[in-house]
Amino acid sequence: MRPRRGVADNGRVLEMTREDFEELVAEALDRIPPELTRLMDNVAVFVEDEPPAGDPELLGLYEGTPLTERGEWYAGVLPDRITVYRGPTLRFVDAEGGDRELVVEEVEVTVVHEIAHHFGIDDERLHALGYG
Repeated sequence: MRPRRGVADNGRVLEMTREDFEELVAEALDRIPPELTRLMDNVAVFVEDEPPAGDPELLGLYEGTPLTERGEWYAGVLPDRITVYRGPTLRFVDAEGGDRELVVEEVEVTVVHEIAHHFGIDDERLHALGYG
């Protein structure tokens, strides 16, 4: 997931420890309704400081096989992976003049966005729903 608004990098970074950021991701996961989390299957969530070099503005990434595409062949595979990136999220919020509350909002939007990909919802639909 990329930032929702066009933002220039001003070189500053909002300060937040990795542990604090990981806690925000955990809290965002806790806010997902239990009826949805029960349906999540074979997926792990990670926090990384930075995204792959070729995509420095990426806030989150889903890697795996969406539930809607799994068939009888789906067995014995490594878990799907959802990664939330701390650096780009903090730079984005800082460039917006935001504070911790905007970080909380962006983390929640990113987590929901990537979980939606796990459920087979594409970017077009997520944007229409306000999660992109």
